[in-house]
Amino acid sequence: MSDEFDAVVERVRERVEPDAAERKRLDRVAEELRERARAAIADLPVDAEVIQVGSTARDTWLSGDRDVDLFVSFPPGIDRGDLEAYGLEVGHAVLPEGHEEYAEHPYVKGTCDGFDVDLVPCYAVEDATEIQSAVDRTPYHTEYLTARIDAGLASEVRVAKQFLTGIGVYGSDLRTRGFSGYLTELLVHEYGDFHAFVEAAANWHPPVEFDPEDHGRESFEDPLVVIDPTDPERNVAAVCSAEAVARLQHYARDLLADPREELFYPAEPDSIDADAVREAFERRGTTPVAIRFDAPDVVDDQLYPQLDRSLGGVTSELDRRGFDVLRAAAWADDTAVLLAELEVAERPTVERHEGPPVHVRDHAEGFYQAYVDDEPEADGTYGPFLDGERYVVERPREFETAVAFLESDAVFDVALGAHVESAMESGYAVLAGGDVSELAAAFGVEFGRYLDPRP
Repeated sequence: MSDEFDAVVERVRERVEPDAAERKRLDRVAEELRERARAAIADLPVDAEVIQVGSTARDTWLSGDRDVDLFVSFPPGIDRGDLEAYGLEVGHAVLPEGHEEYAEHPYVKGTCDGFDVDLVPCYAVEDATEIQSAVDRTPYHTEYLTARIDAGLASEVRVAKQFLTGIGVYGSDLRTRGFSGYLTELLVHEYGDFHAFVEAAANWHPPVEFDPEDHGRESFEDPLVVIDPTDPERNVAAVCSAEAVARLQHYARDLLADPREELFYPAEPDSIDADAVREAFERRGTTPVAIRFDAPDVVDDQLYPQLDRSLGGVTSELDRRGFDVLRAAAWADDTAVLLAELEVAERPTVERHEGPPVHVRDHAEGFYQAYVDDEPEADGTYGPFLDGERYVVERPREFETAVAFLESDAVFDVALGAHVESAMESGYAVLAGGDVSELAAAFGVEFGRYLDPRP
């Protein structure tokens, strides 16, 4: 281990370690929230327990973090509707100004003395393998790691979390598709410290598999597989994308070769304006096209998978129609955008359509008869004629430009996310060429990142 690496890690460690005042404030707020929850539970017709979970419960939180996660654990025999109703009742009692959000079931989210608080109901199942909702295993995660992470290892975890944050892969939300806090803690525990973790990651050959309790019962095809120590049928890293794994590998090698603090802290690209966007695409000699519509009113974990699905559907069809997508991206705030950068913006009026080989008699005769009576000058179809052993016709192309396709009803025949499709049915705009640059007003940072791509 190099002196430079040690020095960088130590400086980062000092920045991410909560000080005594910060710890005291967190402890006070967490205890106040737990007291409120216990008081609200006392008014319910069922027994329940309040449990603090997550990084603040395991003392692996970073200085500056303001998240407190409280679970209210109900008997597994109660009805799902009662669980939700009781959970919301406790949540609103604890967080009177809070609001309801929905994951697998509703929960209350709010603030207390500057801390962001989630109050989530779950079932007090006997074992994590007996879960009735996805959140039921979370208390077992806290219990498992609390018994295994001491103060020294918690410090290594903090550095690892900051590194993953700096390189843009920390978070298991479906926008990031990276490393959750639980996964990070398991990996650092597996390797023993931060240096060993990045040293190992730099040399991973996916698929990479770990089974901390040697009890896995399922096979997975993900690039990174970490069998949940509390559930032998779950891959903790299932949400982690191949790109996130590759990015970790790239920056692990970079950090080892050239240790420096800036890798631990994300640097947003500069926002660029419309003129810069227009000039960049002109230099590239490509044609950008974009579909713009009002972003569906759904949570990010629903929105971004649907944007990805929709972008894939649109770009696949653009490729199939010969417009050759060089690169693509999807962005959203109040407006959502599906952007595709095309190598080919316009195709000829006619397209080649190959039939079967002549010796495949039934199919070949069917193809021939389908076109033989067409008048070339009448509808623009030429043939059928022979090219080698096959019948071929040249027929009018349905869409000569990508814009014509995107503005047509045919765009709704591609695989779109359900909420994206509904939003587009309510109205969308197609921008092409220089007009795409007007999106820089809302997405200048995203264009900056797109036009200056980094690992």
